Amino acid sequence: MTDRFWIGLAAMAWSVAAHGAERAPLPPELPWQGASEALVAASDDPWITPAEREGFRLTPSYGETRAWLERLAAASPLVSLHSFGTSAEGRELYYVKIASGPQPKPVVLVQAGIHAHEIDGKDAGLMLVRDIGLRGKDELVSAVDWVFVPIYNVDGHERASPYNGPHLRGPENPGTRSTAQGVNLNRDYAKADAPETRAMLRLLQELDPVLYMDIHVTDGFDHGYDVTYTYAGWGRYAQSEAITNWLNGAFQSGVDAHVREAGHNPHFYPAAIDPTDITKGLRVSAEGPRYSTGYGDYARIPTVLVEMHNLKPYRQRVLGAYAMIEGALLTTARNLPAMTAAIAADRAARPETLVVRWERDDTPLEVIPFTGVAYETYTSPASGAEEVRYLGRTEEWQMPVIGQRPVASVTLPAAWWVPPAETAVIALLDLHGIAYERIASPRTLLLDMVQVAGARLETVYDTRVRMAGETVHQMRSVTMPAGSLRVPYDQPRGLLAAALLEPEAVDSVFAWGFFHRLAEPRGSLERYNALPMAEALLAADAELERTFMTWLADNPEQAANPQARLDWLLTRTPYDNTDLPAYPIGRELGQSADR
Repeated sequence: MTDRFWIGLAAMAWSVAAHGAERAPLPPELPWQGASEALVAASDDPWITPAEREGFRLTPSYGETRAWLERLAAASPLVSLHSFGTSAEGRELYYVKIASGPQPKPVVLVQAGIHAHEIDGKDAGLMLVRDIGLRGKDELVSAVDWVFVPIYNVDGHERASPYNGPHLRGPENPGTRSTAQGVNLNRDYAKADAPETRAMLRLLQELDPVLYMDIHVTDGFDHGYDVTYTYAGWGRYAQSEAITNWLNGAFQSGVDAHVREAGHNPHFYPAAIDPTDITKGLRVSAEGPRYSTGYGDYARIPTVLVEMHNLKPYRQRVLGAYAMIEGALLTTARNLPAMTAAIAADRAARPETLVVRWERDDTPLEVIPFTGVAYETYTSPASGAEEVRYLGRTEEWQMPVIGQRPVASVTLPAAWWVPPAETAVIALLDLHGIAYERIASPRTLLLDMVQVAGARLETVYDTRVRMAGETVHQMRSVTMPAGSLRVPYDQPRGLLAAALLEPEAVDSVFAWGFFHRLAEPRGSLERYNALPMAEALLAADAELERTFMTWLADNPEQAANPQARLDWLLTRTPYDNTDLPAYPIGRELGQSADR
């Protein structure tokens, strides 16, 4: 390497050591000011949060955050800290409860830092907890209790580095997206691999919140909104119809008004169809229960994903997240009867079918006004391709919204039958609070059993090797052993059970690789067994020999393969091993009866 290279590298190292790591370049910053700036504590305020004290340049560590909250809890009777689990590296998972009065009230659960580099919600929450506990905003918890998880991905949070999240305009010390085990917690709700996920699922069952809010920060393209949010499927493809109608109505109008009053610009979370040609439009899609919003949709929990815009400064984003949380608490409290009625309606619903596959539909759902950021395209000497360069000023666009159409669905059964040997599946049902009954003695039933053609392993995704194949359904008489589980569809979490147990569903236990054994090659006879048996077949059956010779002539590739020849003949024996692998969970259709 040249001297020039080493001189440049040394200069970079000196710059990092002397001035802190230099962040990757970002598009021009849009100017902003708003009423929420008045929320920031003065530098001499004894209850200034760590982020405020640092001018929102840094976010506090796990220990600093916990210490500040413990001091606040000691000073305010409204604030208390509670443990709900342990991370993979042994850190305590905890939440802050902000409540007034002796009687428990409906809970609004807000979590921050599921992706630990997207930590705006933590620092916003600390400010709001202070203002409720000590500064007169206790009316926010007069009708609801607020449960706040300041750091969900605690291990990733402690892997802070200026090189994490280079697409973020602050803070300078973000954590990592995934956990210490490499799990993306917002892909883990269905499969529940991480101890953090399992702890959160138990907390959700314990609290049964009337609202669950998950605070993130976007990536993607530049635009004119700083507070964006969404529900499952952008509120278009939701399973919980009554809840979604409430979120699209009273919730959206309430929080939008509050966020705007605070000086921020809210919008439904936008994702570009084509990041190299942004004005082509926005895309929306259905969600499975791997995500927080998809999980809430299937579990009948009103769930909101908040996405602060990454290209806005950290200070602006934290203040916007404060306004969003405060607006959610106010709006939920004002609309409790309607919200609880919507939850009850969806938990009582029993849809007959479940869509298991969607594809893009290029016919726009609608065209909406949208504040974008002007850009130009240029040929990059680095990539050699046409690239986008943002120009630092807003423009008003008309954006088509492109959605999806269903292309495959399943009719849901009366129940599913899980053999007792499938302990991982049973443990998952318990985690998700799905009800079932165990049989004490064997029972013979007529069940729809599924075989899998072309069972295959796919690429690694969120630490798991996912699985695919084509399903073949067949009614069969099956004896389920003692200890088997009957999982009824007719229960409040019946749709979640369907999403996990129907093999065609995108986040089923089959798709998430709980049954890799279905793709495992099965053993065959030893050649000292197979050869005399195959030779005897040919010698004893002239018609079979003629058919065999025809097959060899028609299939020269297999004819040249000794094992393929033997396998063809062995399919004519009781040792045939060509049955498709069987998915072990049976489906009890409407009137399936004991046999």
